[in-house]
Amino acid sequence: MVLVPIASGTEPMEAVITVDVLRRAGADVSVASVDPGSAQVGGAWGVKLAADALLDDLADAEFDLISLPGGMPGSSNLRDCKLLENMVKKHAGKGKLYAAICAAPAVALGSWGLLNGLKATCYPSFMDKLPSEVNAVESRVQIDGNCVTSRGPGTAMEYSVVLVEQLYGKEKADEVAGPMLMLAFNLVLTSFKVMRPQHGVEFALKELNSTSWNVGETPQILVPIANGTEEMEATMIIDILRRAKANVVVASLEETLEIVASRKVKMVADVLLDDALKQQYDLILLPGGLGGAQAYAKSDKLIGLIKKQAEANKLYGAICASPAIALEPHGLLKGKKATSFPGMWNKLSDQSECKNRVVVDGNLITSQGPGTSMEFSLAIVEKLFGRERAVELAKTMVFM
Repeated sequence: MVLVPIASGTEPMEAVITVDVLRRAGADVSVASVDPGSAQVGGAWGVKLAADALLDDLADAEFDLISLPGGMPGSSNLRDCKLLENMVKKHAGKGKLYAAICAAPAVALGSWGLLNGLKATCYPSFMDKLPSEVNAVESRVQIDGNCVTSRGPGTAMEYSVVLVEQLYGKEKADEVAGPMLMLAFNLVLTSFKVMRPQHGVEFALKELNSTSWNVGETPQILVPIANGTEEMEATMIIDILRRAKANVVVASLEETLEIVASRKVKMVADVLLDDALKQQYDLILLPGGLGGAQAYAKSDKLIGLIKKQAEANKLYGAICASPAIALEPHGLLKGKKATSFPGMWNKLSDQSECKNRVVVDGNLITSQGPGTSMEFSLAIVEKLFGRERAVELAKTMVFM
């Protein structure tokens, strides 16, 4: 049993990645809103999530792990929730596993006295806010006893896999990490910390038929979501592109704005697809997830829009299952080099570049899966805004 509390201003990547990865491992994860009376939470960067329950409803529940996502003012809102403070203190007092990422170690755990005497890390600009009783370290993920801390969105996947290892052991962690296509981090575990030796190495993309993606300073981008969409992929794309100052419209293919993603994370779109179709877009991006990709493939309206986009030589892209399931059958990869989730490479008519994590071919960009989502999103930022902004964002997110 795992509790992931969320609040207004929570960093959505950190919350969603943690929930997704732990559910992949088989954990029973409860996403709980600390906002009084509201299960729907407006996270950072305008990403909207819906909790499974209100925290008040879980006040007497017992958990094996409580993990706090970061973000501001999300971390402050978690800190100021007296019920959550009491629950975490009681939980930690029983010697159970507790964790936090980004601003939350300093803002919440630190202020509650739950890091005293421990080695801990947090978002770089919050390091000086860790109490003096804490041994502050710059590890990407830090383990000390029953406490795990981490640095930010770019370390969230590593952090989540470490939580899986703490709960289930290394074999399960490896089993979960493999299909997510995480970078070859070569995680080195000790009793205290996890290191990524490649920290600082710049991300790369494979580009063919290079063309300018100059569409102005505020590109209009459409990200459709549906029941079964992979939540990590969707959240990273939306979050990162909004950080880059793109105008991202999230459109639901369902009859309601709220969708249930592949690992049962509830996401809330900005508009329904019919309303989204009233606008024109510089770029259309399809997240993956088998159920989501199948929904895209079956939507005549969406596929028609992407076909018009391609015919006008405008920008489009997809990740994970979507290149193979949504684009390929509709001729939207014809004459193009692309990649997809490795288990679906056999569905691509041209597999010559599929081993690359991110492939750009003219006005098309494709990528492999959850573990390549950040590279995919940063590659899009690079093509739209230039390498400098992409690298700056990567560093801000502690991805490199």
